[in-house]
Amino acid sequence: MKTILTECKRVVVKVGSSLVTNHGEGLDVRAIENWAQQIATLREGGCEVMLVSSGAIAEGMQRLGWKKRPSAVHDLQAAAAVGQMGLVQVYESCFSAHGLRTAQILLTHADLADRERYLNARSTLSTLLALGVIPVINENDTVVTDEIKFGDNDTLAAMVANLIEADALVILTDQAGLYTADPRKDSSATLVGLARAGDEKLEVMAGGAGSFIGSGGMLTKVLAAKRAARSGAHTVIASGHEADVLPRLMRGESVGSLLQAQPLSLNARKQWLADHLQISGEVTLDAGATQALCKEGKSLLPIGVIKVGGEFERGAMVAIVDAHGKAIAHGLINYNATEARRIAGHPSNEIEALLGYVHEPELVHRDNLILL
Repeated sequence: MKTILTECKRVVVKVGSSLVTNHGEGLDVRAIENWAQQIATLREGGCEVMLVSSGAIAEGMQRLGWKKRPSAVHDLQAAAAVGQMGLVQVYESCFSAHGLRTAQILLTHADLADRERYLNARSTLSTLLALGVIPVINENDTVVTDEIKFGDNDTLAAMVANLIEADALVILTDQAGLYTADPRKDSSATLVGLARAGDEKLEVMAGGAGSFIGSGGMLTKVLAAKRAARSGAHTVIASGHEADVLPRLMRGESVGSLLQAQPLSLNARKQWLADHLQISGEVTLDAGATQALCKEGKSLLPIGVIKVGGEFERGAMVAIVDAHGKAIAHGLINYNATEARRIAGHPSNEIEALLGYVHEPELVHRDNLILL
């Protein structure tokens, strides 16, 4: 661990609901004071830190006297609106005790799916870090719907790590890290100290649900590590109950599970493409087009398409699959679903005759495509 985390200059730290709310019993001010102290130590060492914090809905539930997490969207939105006030208040107070300023950033997936809003969010976070401010980031649960939500703050934290090109993502939870099996059910389970982010075996190990307070489990953390690795960020999954866990990690101590990213990372535009969570349709390719995309680095032309599924508009993100249904890429399509069906299987020089116009000769240009 020492050769990796000790060199980190920019870190995203994610704390889960069970940590900041004392397992749902309202905000744990003492715990938040502890995070502020640890992050202040990292800042003194020259490390830029962004904090992704759960807890708004859980705090809202406590303030509203709700014992069970609601399922109705409007109830969740109301709880988030109430709880966000307390969450921000406490963070501002705790960080100011160390002479640090904070900023609240609320995001939805729509903010990062739109290229212009993505770049605006990136610029804002970069400016805040340059000013020495600690961004406190959360999903905008007061307005979010299933269509535009990240789903959990583990995913959000990974996308923030990609957005701002962080060196590391630290996911703090109420577990010691990733185990080979669920230690609550299997006494032979052992802690995974070091592994490669994206290794499919980790997803098998991490299967299972989270607590009733939060929305994520160990699987979401493993998938978050896989996502963060696309921009070269390493991920640590560790217990937030460990004393001084953040400074110890940055000093190179082995705490929790380190899921290491591979050296190769995506450029900024490809990373933005990879971070689209919502897929609007599906395009099925023949063997020749699959070869052209995967092996030859070509754009997707309509002649290689054998089927178009779903309804979508021009510019939507679609899944690109081979003839056996295996997903091989995601891309921004140049034609809507009706148009794509009409030109599928035809060479590009026939597009104008078929549609009466030509947007682009490619169905999906290589620059707007990311291989999976």
